[in-house]
Amino acid sequence: MRPAAASKPPASKHRSMAAGLTLQFLLSVDHLGQLPDSRAEVAVIGRSNVGKSSLVNALAGRRDLARVSKTPGRTQLLNCFDLGGGATLVDCPGYGYAVASKSARSAWQARTEQYLRERPQLAMVLALVDGEVGPTPLDLDMLDWLRGHAIAHAVIATKHDKVASSVRPRRRRELAAACRLAGSDVVWVSAAKGTGLDRLRGLVALWVAIDAD
Repeated sequence: MRPAAASKPPASKHRSMAAGLTLQFLLSVDHLGQLPDSRAEVAVIGRSNVGKSSLVNALAGRRDLARVSKTPGRTQLLNCFDLGGGATLVDCPGYGYAVASKSARSAWQARTEQYLRERPQLAMVLALVDGEVGPTPLDLDMLDWLRGHAIAHAVIATKHDKVASSVRPRRRRELAAACRLAGSDVVWVSAAKGTGLDRLRGLVALWVAIDAD
């Protein structure tokens, strides 16, 4: 049975993971049935250009694991990575604006939704929201969709470094309130500066029950 939607990321008891998760690229697929077997899986979703690929690279402590582009919509397939211990991570196509046709974007959305609904190994969805601009209507629609389908998820606010220190407390409150969460329920990270990455690595290890050493 799939776990209910997570309201608050648990505090990790794992030791420091500053060196990064042991992520290794496996394959890219355009159909759910092509994904490899997995004991437990974490998915990464978010608006195009929210920084999904940058975050995957940062979690691994590498720069070249996932392709990073300034052009929205480069991630078009389900990109699967080995997390070790029989667990996997899947980077899903971004939603929203992308340099692609409407039919292509619709296909990406249908593929992602089928994956999120039907992948039995899915333990947690990392729902990325741009911390600099706050949640967009598309982000809020996605969160409502995840809640409506009882899919376990945690909100990850990216680009912490882009938010001026003088307004960070207010931005944290506003972003959490817009997502209908308490402030402590949102995990803030910066792929560029490393903020929050060690905590998120520990949470990922906790959610898929892998050794965090």
